[in-house]
Amino acid sequence: MHQTNSQSGRKPTDYLFNLTVATVLGQVGCLVFVIIFVSMIAGLLLDRLFDTRPLFTILLAVGSAPAMFIAVLWVVKRATPRINPLPKESSKSNQEV
Repeated sequence: MHQTNSQSGRKPTDYLFNLTVATVLGQVGCLVFVIIFVSMIAGLLLDRLFDTRPLFTILLAVGSAPAMFIAVLWVVKRATPRINPLPKESSKSNQEV
């Protein structure tokens, strides 16, 4: 027995909201993974090149935290209008009444 959106009590906007949030979370997760992966590989390569075992790995691992923070804020800031759109005409109609 398959229920449609109207029968289950959910609105189509709820589905779109959940889909958008899941997409943003997926983007953030992949972005964090890529930043950590690149910083660790670069740190290990630099340590091997200069023969300084933990120095560059630790520095790039610690330095990647602010980069991740800025990248996550950028992704979320870009996605916020899709999650919570601004009212188009509702603000004008409320002011007229």
